[in-house]
Amino acid sequence: MEKTNAVPGDYVELSLVNRDYQGMLLETPESEKGIVLLKLDSGYNIGFVKKEVIEVKVLKKFSEKKEELEIKKDSGKPNVAMIITGGTIAARLNPRKGGVDWLDNPESLFKFYPEIFNLVNVSKVEVPFMKASEDMDFKDWQKIARVAVKLLNDPNVKGIIITHGTDFLHYTSSALSFFLRNLNKPVVLTYSQRSIDRASSDANLNLQCSAIAAISDIAEVMIVGHASENDDFCFAMPGTKVRKLHTSRRDAFKVINGKPFAKVFPDKIINVSEYNRRKKGKVKVDAVFEEKVALVKIYPGQNPEILDYYSKEKYKGIVLEMSGLGHAPGRRARNSWIRKLAEIQKKGMIVCATSQCINGRTEPRIYSNGRELLETGIIYLEDMLSETALVKLGWVLGHKDWAKNRDAVKAKMLENVAGEISERLES
Repeated sequence: MEKTNAVPGDYVELSLVNRDYQGMLLETPESEKGIVLLKLDSGYNIGFVKKEVIEVKVLKKFSEKKEELEIKKDSGKPNVAMIITGGTIAARLNPRKGGVDWLDNPESLFKFYPEIFNLVNVSKVEVPFMKASEDMDFKDWQKIARVAVKLLNDPNVKGIIITHGTDFLHYTSSALSFFLRNLNKPVVLTYSQRSIDRASSDANLNLQCSAIAAISDIAEVMIVGHASENDDFCFAMPGTKVRKLHTSRRDAFKVINGKPFAKVFPDKIINVSEYNRRKKGKVKVDAVFEEKVALVKIYPGQNPEILDYYSKEKYKGIVLEMSGLGHAPGRRARNSWIRKLAEIQKKGMIVCATSQCINGRTEPRIYSNGRELLETGIIYLEDMLSETALVKLGWVLGHKDWAKNRDAVKAKMLENVAGEISERLES
C-alpha cells in the first residue's frame, strides 16, 4: 500500500487490484496491524489485508467540530419531558474505532432527531445515568421511577418519554408499571435497534411516535416502537405484556397474550384496545424491591439440587419458567423436582411458575404431573410473562408486611395490578 495521509474517521476510497471500496476508515486494533478496516455506507465493517491494498484516497477529512443546536420552544405546542438513560438510541458511531459511544449531552440527541420538535416542546431533560440496559438492575429502575414521578407531577408536563436500551427494556417497563402508582399521564419508553448514523436507524420514527403517545390520553406505562420493518407506524404496547422477540429487527418488540394500546403514526394515534385514561391527582412512587429473587428455566434432566444454592444464599423467591402448561420433571423422572420443591417452600421460599411457551397460560390441573407440582405449594401465574413475574415478585416481597404472610404474597401475585394478567386470551 502506498503512503497515505488518511487517518481514522476520514471518508476514503480504497483501491484493490480489481475493485474499489468507499467508506469510513477505522482505527486498527493492535492485534490486527496487517489489516485495513473500513466502515461501508451500509453500516457494516469490512477488513482488507494491507498488502493487497494499492491506494487509499481521502475523499473527505474527518472533523471533530461540534455544531451548536438552538432549541426554540413554541408556546402553542404541548410540553413533554425526557429521561435519557443510554442504549443505542443515545449512541452514535465513533469513527475512529468503528463502534458506538454514548452521546455527550442531550443536545447531541436532538441534533439527530429534530423532527420531534415539530410535534412537542421538550421542556425538561433528565439524564440520571448512561448505561446499556444489560448493565441495569433494580436500583436503576428505582432511580428512573423517582425522576419520573417528579416530572409526572409537574402540571406543565403533558407526558414523559424515556429513551432506553433494548435488551432488558421490558424489565424496566414492568418495574415502572408496578413502581408508579395512581398514574396520571403517559409514560413512554422507546428505543432504537440501529444507531443514529445508520440510514436504516429506527430511532427517528420511534421518537416521533413516542411524542404523539406522550401527549395522548393513554395514562399507562408503555413501550413505543416500530410495528413492522417499514417506517410507517409504531405500536404503543403495555409495559407488562411485551417481550423482545428478535435480536436485530426494527420491530423487535411484540405484545404477548394481549393487544397494543394503539397504532401510533407521526401525526396521529388510533386506539386499538382499552387503557387507563389520563386524570388529575398525584403519582406516588412505590419502588420497594427484594433483591433476593431469581428466574430459573427448567430443562430436561435438570437436577433440582440447584434450588439448594438459592436456599443457602437466602433467596426469598424464585420464578420457575416451566414447560407447557407448567411442568417440571415429576415422580417418574430420574431427577424429580417434587420433593425438593416441597422442601424449600416448607422453609419459607416463595416459588412461582410461568411457561416457557410464548403464548397461552399455565394450567397445572390437566395432567397428574402438574397436579403433583401444584400440591407442593407453587403459585401458578396464569399468563404472566416470566420477566414480568420476576420483577413483580421482587416488588411484592419488597413490601415487608406482605412478605410475612405466604397467603398475602399469593393473593398479590395473582392480583392484576398493572395489566400483567389477561382475563381472556385472544389471538
